[in-house]
Amino acid sequence: MEFAITKNPNPVPQAEREAIIENPTFGTHLTDHQVVVVWEKDKGWHSAEVIPYGPIMMDPSSAVLHYGQEIFEGIKAYRHEDGSIWTFRPEENAKRLQRSAKRMALPELPIDVFVDSLKHLISVDGAWVPKPEGEKTLYFRPFEIAAENFLGVRAAHRAEYRVIASPVGPYFTGGIKPVSIWIALNSSRAGKHGTGEAKTGGNYAASLLAQGEGYEQGCSQVMFLDAETATFIEELGGMNLFFVYKDGSVATPSLDGTILRGITRDSVITLLQDAGHRVEERKITLDEVRKGITSGEIVEVFACGTAAVITPVGTFKSTQEEIVVAGNEAGPVTIAMRQELTGIQYGIVPDRHNWMLKLAD
Repeated sequence: MEFAITKNPNPVPQAEREAIIENPTFGTHLTDHQVVVVWEKDKGWHSAEVIPYGPIMMDPSSAVLHYGQEIFEGIKAYRHEDGSIWTFRPEENAKRLQRSAKRMALPELPIDVFVDSLKHLISVDGAWVPKPEGEKTLYFRPFEIAAENFLGVRAAHRAEYRVIASPVGPYFTGGIKPVSIWIALNSSRAGKHGTGEAKTGGNYAASLLAQGEGYEQGCSQVMFLDAETATFIEELGGMNLFFVYKDGSVATPSLDGTILRGITRDSVITLLQDAGHRVEERKITLDEVRKGITSGEIVEVFACGTAAVITPVGTFKSTQEEIVVAGNEAGPVTIAMRQELTGIQYGIVPDRHNWMLKLAD
């Protein structure tokens, strides 16, 4: 698919842009351009463009506003020491977007169009990718919305895929510092046969009430339990969880349709196995974690995701208890995984699995 490119006639001045990427904050400043690709039921995907960043003109009857047909992705661009710009496993993001689209009755964007959309946006906004220091990156937000003006309850006959981008620093400030996690006992993120595996806005909206409760208790993220029994650990509001045992084995909640298939999660499993750890994907109860941490059987807990990469968990809190993990310090497995993964992404550690894709020289 050919992309037409229309340059922004009023880009952010260079000095202002450099000041922004010197001290970026997550999602606050956006680059000068965006990608737009249109889908219509009788035409398929067409009209691929890179255009100036700006508001979306939308009719009040647009389907996305009424029935929540919306999906998105999160992926980053990394500048290496030689100035080249790379991204991490974009084909996997494209496949996950397709799975999300299928679940939300939206059209599936071809993988090559997804990858090309990132390349074309970088071709005009490459100057927005920060230098490789302090874990600064350019965060892409690809998303797809139902864009038909129609109030009937059915899958929309018109959709739009867009990509915007924002320079970002570390998601959690303060370096590799353990975070506190709020255990949601009275709300669930997703239920059986629901949309939990799709990366759709409604799942995140469902997490915000508990997230607010967590913030009030000094916690950075919320851990959700299964909706049926409130027994099994699923995931955080935006990250997957790993539990490290004293024998070196590692466990993470298995994917059962309610947990997002994290690309960072999948990569961490591979790196752990490369390092000789036995990794189990299985059901994990809150009671097992409570007893394991208290007895010393569980020696580390960490969370992972695109935005925050790998973050140690120091404390679990709820209305009923507080569980402190191994002295509230980052453990050696957590640190090693974080260093290796970020090293691959920034081009300073060998990319044995060919995960990195160059976007621009």
